Amino acid sequence: MSKQELLYRIEFIQTGQRYELYARELSQGGLFGFIEIGDFVWDTHTSVVLDPSHEKLKDEFADVTRTYIPMHAVLRIDSVTKKGLAKITEFDGKVTHFPSPIYTPTNK
Repeated sequence: MSKQELLYRIEFIQTGQRYELYARELSQGGLFGFIEIGDFVWDTHTSVVLDPSHEKLKDEFADVTRTYIPMHAVLRIDSVTKKGLAKITEFDGKVTHFPSPIYTPTNK
């Protein structure tokens, strides 16, 4: 798969809602503790039925070329073969916490 064909689905929490975005560029970024997302991929609707949350996302990120999401807000990042519908849903609050570090230095 070429670099242009790479597609990521990024799920994160913001203001009590779960965001799901599709993008072609993803990196740790230059800001410590943030994930950098760019080259957003939006669905081009071919039907009359529109998803209001998809349209809200497109409006929210209309003039954004890159966004930085705090690592602790990210729920999941997947490399996918085809895009789905970007959306915002209510967050139910159920998250499995990232495991604590195996090695924790002690003061001697």
